[in-house]
Amino acid sequence: MAGAIASRMSFSSLKRKQPKTFTVRIITMDAEMEFNCEVKWKGKDLFDLVCRTLGLRETWFFGLQYMIKDTMAWLKMDKKVLDHDVPKEEPVTFHFLAKFYPENAEDELVQDITQHLFFLQVKKQILDEKISCPPEASVLLASYAVQAKYPLLILIAHPQVAIWPQGYGDYDPTVHKRGFLAQEELLPKRVINLYQMTPEMWEERITAWYGQHRGRARDEAEMEYLKIAQDLEMYGVNYFAIRNKKGTELLLGVDALGLHIYDMENRLTPKISFPWNEIRNVSYSDKEFTIKPLDKKIDVFKFNSSKLRVNKLILQLCIGNHDLFMRRRKADSLEVQQMKAQAREEKARKQMERQRLAREKQMREEAERTRDELERRLLQLKDEATMANEALMRSEETADLLAEKAQITEEEAKLLAQKAAEAEQEMQRIKATAIRTEEEKRLMEQKVLEAEMLALKMAEESERRAKEADQLKQDLQEARDSERRAKQKLLEITSKSSYTQPMNSGSTALPADMPTFNLISESLSFDFKDTDMKRLSMEIEKEKVEYMEKSKHLQEQLNELKTEIEALKLKERETAMDILHSENNERGSSKHNTIKKPQAQGRRPICI
Repeated sequence: MAGAIASRMSFSSLKRKQPKTFTVRIITMDAEMEFNCEVKWKGKDLFDLVCRTLGLRETWFFGLQYMIKDTMAWLKMDKKVLDHDVPKEEPVTFHFLAKFYPENAEDELVQDITQHLFFLQVKKQILDEKISCPPEASVLLASYAVQAKYPLLILIAHPQVAIWPQGYGDYDPTVHKRGFLAQEELLPKRVINLYQMTPEMWEERITAWYGQHRGRARDEAEMEYLKIAQDLEMYGVNYFAIRNKKGTELLLGVDALGLHIYDMENRLTPKISFPWNEIRNVSYSDKEFTIKPLDKKIDVFKFNSSKLRVNKLILQLCIGNHDLFMRRRKADSLEVQQMKAQAREEKARKQMERQRLAREKQMREEAERTRDELERRLLQLKDEATMANEALMRSEETADLLAEKAQITEEEAKLLAQKAAEAEQEMQRIKATAIRTEEEKRLMEQKVLEAEMLALKMAEESERRAKEADQLKQDLQEARDSERRAKQKLLEITSKSSYTQPMNSGSTALPADMPTFNLISESLSFDFKDTDMKRLSMEIEKEKVEYMEKSKHLQEQLNELKTEIEALKLKERETAMDILHSENNERGSSKHNTIKKPQAQGRRPICI
């Protein structure tokens, strides 16, 4: 029992010993961090933790900012974090920002991280138009911002923080094509809207400056950016709305050089300024703020602010800027001297490293150029050697071809001589053949003429026989007409004798003058003529068939002859008549066909 009580008491004591914590989120210009803080921590504890995490030693420029009902406030170093008027929801959010600005960034900013954070904050203020910037200066600053966006990895010495900037490096026309800045925010919207220029036109002007920054490192480009920005009228100035004794609305500006009074419409040119070395005291009572100049002859300047917490903030900024103003005009502290010495050594080391890298780069580029030149020369020599080998091979091939051609030429010469002899023999044979061919041609032509004469005679004979046949047909027609007339006359006589003979009497002898015998004789004569005509017609038809067979056989012989002599015809010697004759033969036309066509059309058919 006692052991259980003892263990319970030890557990309760351990539980009491564990500190209570809360979560804090710190937002820098390019990163976010979260820390577990003890409840008892003061502002300085949290601020030192953030600075150690970032590796920042120039802590006097920065602070932790938060918002109270739309009013800016800074975390106090000697006050507990949770005692400030901050939201109690976790994580409690603070912005790590530059609270005070240097008079000369190049002389005062020692660490690279300090310079980088200032660069990011000032650039954002210019783009958000919290710092007014002329258009031409905006383009120049944009070119340095592009150069400062260097392709380097920046790792902060804390596991929860890593900054990965996307970079461009030196301008390279082959890499940075048209439109490579299209997604970047580089110019204030006021400047863009002020001109009728396309994004491509702005990019062209920024790129023209960007190309002139070749060789600058990221920290050098950021420092050039700050050196230009620190000359702008609104750089490093915190503005507050105030009223003077007359109730006129004015603006109070607090910066590294002193206090300035502005018109509400003009934040660039102050109406009156109070440098820090001419101010004896600044104080406030409730909402009234008092500025006492060092020269007692000058009147004290009093004004009223809108809220008491604004006066507290103004006084806080005045104290911090005045302290830095006085520190700049004194010898540097040992810590600052060490930092500057280290910075100079680091800068010298970086410079030497850059020079070494530049030399190595130059040597590498020269080596690459030399290598490229050697490779080019080697390729050229290889090409020349290849061409020479090819020329040699072509020469050898040409020599072989010429030798072969000479041999072929010699053989051809022999062949030609042999062919010449053969040609001479062939010419003699052709001459003899030509003589025989001429004789054969003459005989053939004679045969053709004889055949044509025979065909002509047969045609005339056929025409004569046709005329005889027509004459016989005409005689036959006349005989048949006579027959009809005789039959008609006989019928008439018979009819008359039958009517004149008595019905009941027998046959009687005809009178002597009746032409009975003559009619019978005519009838017999007619019968004889009809039989003779039939026989004659048959003979005519038989002769016509024989004639057609003879004509057909003759035509076949003519065609065979024509085929035989056609190969020997000399076309160039054909006359017009020869051509017409050939055409008529192809069409099957002849003189007899031409004559018979109109006769056949004019003759009427014979009815038998």
